[in-house]
Amino acid sequence: MPIDELIAALKNGSGMARARAATELGQQGNIRSAAALQEALNDKNPTVRSNAAFSLGELGDTSATAKLISLLSDDDQWVRKSSAKALGMLRAKDAEPALEKALDDVSEQVKRNAHRSLELIRGNSS
Repeated sequence: MPIDELIAALKNGSGMARARAATELGQQGNIRSAAALQEALNDKNPTVRSNAAFSLGELGDTSATAKLISLLSDDDQWVRKSSAKALGMLRAKDAEPALEKALDDVSEQVKRNAHRSLELIRGNSS
């Protein structure tokens, strides 16, 4: 689907359509979608927020770092998991303290992603 249609779906579609659009925008790898994905980090649907976070990591959009760090405190564990993963993909040094705190998250998946991201940021892994 063309990027403009995906951005429109991300902004105006049903919850499922917005979530799917967020994923597809990341897979397309077009940085033009970064602003729309950053807006989607505020979506009421946690699946949309989660998919948008991961997609921003795929795009390498370091301007999303501060918002992704804040999402490590989201109520939804999948949002926290995707945000932790994205911060590692971005090699976001600013995120180290927040990722260290995420090592104590109640979700094992969040802990694993935080640990892996810290390794990536610190250069302890390829």
